[in-house]
Amino acid sequence: MDKFESLSHTAWDGKYHVIFIPKCGRRTPYGQLRQHLGEVFRRLAVQKESQIVEGHLMADHVHMMIAIPPKYAVSQVIGFIKGKSAIHLARVYEERKRNFVGQHFWARGYFVSTVGRDEVVIHEYIKKQEQEDERLAQLGLWR
Repeated sequence: MDKFESLSHTAWDGKYHVIFIPKCGRRTPYGQLRQHLGEVFRRLAVQKESQIVEGHLMADHVHMMIAIPPKYAVSQVIGFIKGKSAIHLARVYEERKRNFVGQHFWARGYFVSTVGRDEVVIHEYIKKQEQEDERLAQLGLWR
C-alpha cells in the first residue's frame, strides 16, 4: 500500500483477487487459447481504467489481481472483461464475424476477494499457482 492511484477528488488503492472459469464444454478450447487471453484481458481492463497487476491462466481457470478505481463496481469490470473476451474469442478463433455476443464461453459468476495488506502474499500465490496444483496432484497419486 505504498502507492496510491488518484482520480480528480479521490486517492485509492483498490486491488482484488479474482478467479473465474470457462464453461465445462469450453475447457478444451480454452486450454488451447489461453496463451492469447492475457493481452486481451489487459486491453479490456484499460478500457475500464483498471490494471491487471498479476495474472495467471491455468488449464481450467483464470487467476488475476486487478486494480479497479472506486468509480466502477467490481462486478461491472469483471462482467465487461468476461463478456468482451468471449466475443473476441468467438470472432477471432471461431470465425463468427456477425452478430455474435459470445454468451457461452465463461461460466456464470466468479470469486472475488479484496487484497488489502496481503498484496505480496496474493501476488506470489498467483505466480506459483500452477506449480502448487502440480504438487498437490502428485501427492494425490500416493493415496
